[in-house]
Amino acid sequence: MAWTWPTAAFFVFIGACLAGMAVWEHYSPGGSPRRGILGLDTTRGDRLFISLLGSAFIFLAWLGFFGTPMWGGLVLSIAYGFAVFRWV
Repeated sequence: MAWTWPTAAFFVFIGACLAGMAVWEHYSPGGSPRRGILGLDTTRGDRLFISLLGSAFIFLAWLGFFGTPMWGGLVLSIAYGFAVFRWV
C-alpha cells in the first residue's frame, strides 16, 4: 500500500471515529440497541461499523464506474452514514 496523504487521512479518520464513539459513550453511556428498518437490533458501534463498511463499498463502486476524482463517492458515503445512524 502506498502511504500517501489520502491513505493517512483515511486511517486518521477511522481513529477519530473510534475516539469520538468512546467519548460519546463516556458522556452518554448505555446507547441501548434499537430496531431499525432492517429489523436488526443495533448499537452505536454496530451502526458505525455498518456505515464504514458500506462507505468502503460505495467508494469501490464509484472508483470502478467513474474513476477519479472521488468527491461524488464521498458525498454518497456521508449521506449513507447519516442514513445509517438515523434509520438503521
